[in-house]
Amino acid sequence: MNNSNTLRLLFPQWQGGNNPPYHFGAQLLAWLAPQAQGPVEEVPVALPGADPLPLEAGIRGRTALLEQLYAARQIIDRHQPDRLVVLGGDCLVDLAPFAYLNERYAGDLAVLWVDAHPDILTPEQFSNAHAMVLGNLLGEGDVQFAGVVARPLKPSQVMYAGVHSLMPWEAETIDRLGIKLAGPDELANSSAKVLDWFSSTGAKHLAIHLDLDVLEPSSMRSVLFANPQDPPGAYEGVAQGKMQIPQVLKLLQDVAALADVVGIGIAEHLPWDALAMRDLLAQLPLIGGGGTRA
Repeated sequence: MNNSNTLRLLFPQWQGGNNPPYHFGAQLLAWLAPQAQGPVEEVPVALPGADPLPLEAGIRGRTALLEQLYAARQIIDRHQPDRLVVLGGDCLVDLAPFAYLNERYAGDLAVLWVDAHPDILTPEQFSNAHAMVLGNLLGEGDVQFAGVVARPLKPSQVMYAGVHSLMPWEAETIDRLGIKLAGPDELANSSAKVLDWFSSTGAKHLAIHLDLDVLEPSSMRSVLFANPQDPPGAYEGVAQGKMQIPQVLKLLQDVAALADVVGIGIAEHLPWDALAMRDLLAQLPLIGGGGTRA
């Protein structure tokens, strides 16, 4: 592996999930990650502010998201990397990188989507664009976002790992496209279903999307569903991760033994404890803005 031609992209996008803590989560993820052996670039992303994101033609924060999408692609095109590591941010951060990789390898790319959710919704169903990204990579959904994908992925070269409890329109789309799926129970003790799928694609190269919310919230507290400030039942009806860290790690190591992994995107890191500590420090005497007697 030529790490010198591996571009590491820090992409602290938060607007796709309409959730400002994604910005800090990506920055902390970059701090925690092993030192890069190749170039590192940061996609310029506006800092979260007090004003709510506008709803623009069915997508929250459309203008900002498109600007960041184009900026990410410009950075990638400037480097022309063989491999990409993406540290996000919400799931939409993988749109430009995975679209590039499918062009770079002339369609000889399989994509393993490790997530609790299929990310194939449309603006008619949901306004947060991070839930639409795989649909866009397949050439579906909003025309502006899908329009940046010059070479859409083939459904046969995509597989879900960890997705469960599908909504009716998600199930219908997956069935229509014929995308394969391995749920958390099937992956609890074996990677066989994913390995068989990868072999069946005939592809040499693999990109991996890792949404941390595939993990069971009590085993990984830095995910959306582990927010200690949310009331009980806040996410009732929404699929939550059921996989454990060792299971995900084994799966990715197993498939990496067969595939040439040319891309990995890690998304939706929400470090609630670190955020709480940041807010605490900001209000303490001397170090923060807390009051002190004269």
